[in-house]
Parts: sequence; C-alpha cells; structure tokens
Amino acid sequence: MENRKKVFVFGIDCFEPSLVFEQWRKDLPNLSKLMEEGAWGRMESTLPPITVPAWTAMMTSKDPGQLGFYGFRNRKSYDYEELYFANGAYVREKTVWQILSRNRMSSVVLGVPQSYPPKPINGIVVGCFLTPDKNSVYTYPEEIAKEIDSIAEGDYIIDVKDFRTDDKSKLLEQIYVMTRRRFAVVRNWVKSKDWDFFMFVEMGVDRIHHGFWRYHDVNHRLYEKGHEFEFAIRDYYIYLDREIGKVLEILPPETTILVVSDHGAQTMDGAVCVNEFFRREGYLRLKEEPKKQQKLKTSAIDWSGTKCWGEGGYYSRIFMNVEGREPQGIIPKADYEKVRDEIKKKLEELGDENGNPIGTKVFKPEEVYREVKNIAPDLIVYFGNLGWRSAGSVGGGSIHTHENDTGPDDANHARFGLFMMKGGGVKPGKRDGVKIYDIAPTILDHFGIPEEKGMIGSKIE
Repeated sequence: MENRKKVFVFGIDCFEPSLVFEQWRKDLPNLSKLMEEGAWGRMESTLPPITVPAWTAMMTSKDPGQLGFYGFRNRKSYDYEELYFANGAYVREKTVWQILSRNRMSSVVLGVPQSYPPKPINGIVVGCFLTPDKNSVYTYPEEIAKEIDSIAEGDYIIDVKDFRTDDKSKLLEQIYVMTRRRFAVVRNWVKSKDWDFFMFVEMGVDRIHHGFWRYHDVNHRLYEKGHEFEFAIRDYYIYLDREIGKVLEILPPETTILVVSDHGAQTMDGAVCVNEFFRREGYLRLKEEPKKQQKLKTSAIDWSGTKCWGEGGYYSRIFMNVEGREPQGIIPKADYEKVRDEIKKKLEELGDENGNPIGTKVFKPEEVYREVKNIAPDLIVYFGNLGWRSAGSVGGGSIHTHENDTGPDDANHARFGLFMMKGGGVKPGKRDGVKIYDIAPTILDHFGIPEEKGMIGSKIE
C-alpha cells in the first residue's frame, strides 16, 4: 500500500494567474518548478466567478445551474423573503471525495468552500469559511477539532474575521497567522494521516487582494507609489510559495500534485447602485424615501409599482416581479421576455458617471447553464465586465460610487483562475482552454474511476 497512487490539491482562493505566471514568477521558485515540470495555464471559472459556487463546481464538474445555486445568496422561493446562504447542506451533487469514499479511498478535506456543515466521508473534513464559528460542529469526525487546534498553536483560524476593514495592519497580521497555522496542520496531516486524496483551500490570497489591491496595482485609482503596503500582496505570494514548498518536500514521491484557484482578481473601478438605477428608470418603487444609505430590504419595496430589484455583490442578480409567480407580481407573464430584454438592454447601455461605456455584460441563466435548478436570478449582471461591483443599497443619492457599501474593498473577481499539475501522466507544458469543470474528471481518472453521469468537464491530458 505504500506505493499507492495519491493526489494532493493546493487550493488557493483567488490566485491571480498573471501574478504567478508572469509578474512574480522568478520570486516564486516552488511554483515555478511545478510549472517547469508539469502542465499549467489559466483556467476558466464558473459564471459567475465566485467562491460559491466555483469550488463545488470544480469538485463536481457541474455548472451553477446544475448545482442549483448561483452565488452565496439565493432565493428559496418566489416570495419576498431574504435570500439564504448556500452552505454545504444545499450541495446535492457528489464531490470528488464522496466518490472516492464510495470506492473505499480515504480523503482529507480541509477548508474547501461549501464543506460546512461537514458530511461523513471515509476520512476527515474540516469546514470552510462558511462556518459560523468554532462553537459549531465544523469537523468530521467531531473530535478532530481538538487535534486541529493543538497543531495550530492552540487556535486554528477558519477565516480572518473582517477583511473589509480600514485597520490594514491588523488584517495583514491576521492573514499571515491564519496561513501559518493552516499550513502547520497540512504538514502534520500529510505525514500522520492515511490518505489517498488530500485537498485544502487557503483563503488568504482572496482576503489580501480585497484588502490591499489598491496599494499593489499601479492602475488602481487609489494607488500611491511608496505606500507602506505597496508590496504587501507580492510579499504574501512569496511567503505562500515558501509554505507550499515545505509541503512539497514531504509529499510521497508517487503523489500527483495540483495547484488550482477558483477565479482570479482584478481592479475594481467602482460600484453601480443597481437599485438606485432601477428607481430612476421607474422599475423599482419604495414605500418611503430612505433617510440614509441602507441595505434594500424587500419589506421596504412597494410591490404594486415594482417590476424588478437587484442584489449587490461582485456581480448582480436581478429578480423580476412577475404576475402569478411573485405574490404581488405586476409584469404579465406574456410580457416577461419583452420586459427582461428591455432591462437587459438598459443595464448593458449604462455607462460610468460620465456616460462612457464600461462594457457591462448581462446573462440569461437558461442560455449559459445546461440546466436551471431551483430559483435562478432572472438576469446575471457583470457591471463593467466585473470591473465594477454591484451595490444593492438605496438612499445613497447616486447611481455610481467609488465607495463600497459593505466596507473597503479594492478588487473584484476575474474570469480566469489558474491550474498547475505535475504527475499522473500529464504532459508538461502550457495548456490553453482548461475549464474549472476539468479538475474533477482529471482526479477521478488518476484513480481509475469513471466520471459521474452529468459531469461536463474533460480530463486534462
């Protein structure tokens, strides 16, 4: 059994390919060596390229429509209730580690998004950043929580507490502590646990991008040359490369190694207050004028005069108020497509605060997914092709803003993450056209297991 096949996956949330492959490659010796010895390239993410559902899409080879959730927050019904957070309880499709368990193989799954609440497998599961707190049962088996704390300097950190903060020094310290403790657990378990498949996801890159991108990107409107945090992201990438190197040194020689990210990162130019736009255009009516900028609650909407409303986030979900579908719907069913096309056109034509085009893209779920399960948004919007985020609040007085309505945030997600793969018979060299859905079939093929019915990816050759 000592020479049995193994797969180890470094999951790095938001790892930006241009920084790893181009800008800082010479500063990242361990990742550079993986590139030289294996296959590598950009990897197209889900639509939308969001942590949830991207990691689950990667591990099931199913798109968001097949999975039935379209981001962190989703509609439970066509009522006007608040959206629910899609944690692991809503995942119905089989993940790689569940398929391996069925084939009597052992897995360690550490911090992979949507692994909370943990489901029993043949192995270990440690819940992800969706875990409310460590008073929750966030590990399987439950008693492993004490072990993980003892390895991680007495306190394993599931996620930094608040990455949208003005206290950048504290945030930076917290990111490093989280990463150091997580990698300590990884190294310990690589050697002490019995596993065929080992995957963990480090959230530090995502958190440092959102918190420090303005100091790194010379094209960001708030960039200041010589700022004390100018090289915070670069230095963290270098630190992360060293941590990855320490793990690589102790992996058994027969291990196939992957490095993957769920999406990339890019500068965020500003935010579009989508509901203020809808108010101006006559699509959304409130019961009373807000006295200050505030989150839009459905209880504040006058449904008798509302055709649609939107959710904020790195992208926007637009929900329409359809007669016979929503409780107080006013759009006749016969006019649904006409009104949806009208809203789509207006959103795509909306420019920046000076009227300049920003290249917004609007998608209809049934045109981009193989299935549309549960309740999808009527429209999915990339403001400025993800160069702008969506601000869902109302009462701010303008449609465009350069201040994020949920706290300081400098970066948006980008369409392409990255992958590297060494071993498993894969031919070295750069690859083009790899999609996030290709990872699960590739891992299963390595173990000689056929892909599951409905998987939409192909193994990487």
